[in-house]
Amino acid sequence: MSIYRVNKPRHPQANFHVKKNDEVVVLSGTQQGQRGKVLEVLRDRSRVIIEGVNFIKRHSRKTPQQPEGGIIEREGTLHISKVMLAAEYDKRKSSKTAVAPAQTSAGSEAAEKPAKKTAAKKK
Repeated sequence: MSIYRVNKPRHPQANFHVKKNDEVVVLSGTQQGQRGKVLEVLRDRSRVIIEGVNFIKRHSRKTPQQPEGGIIEREGTLHISKVMLAAEYDKRKSSKTAVAPAQTSAGSEAAEKPAKKTAAKKK
């Protein structure tokens, strides 16, 4: 597999669950739990750029357009499957917290039962 395959255009998907300017939450990875606004959706690569999430450092050379040069920090891309709409995420979290107390009562019953005795190994 060549190194350039990563940026090769693929067959773009018709539509995604997030759009530009949507508020989203990152579901997995090093940026998990962070929220931000979608700045751009890259359809051909199935990736999104989220404001304030997944910063990368870009080393730039001095040019007439950029006389300073140096290290520039900007948002990197995340795969679209790693993000969820913030409203939907909050709705799921609130429904799970409502169910959690019922599960803890079942868990306490299991704690009250005596532990099984383990048989000693025969040599």
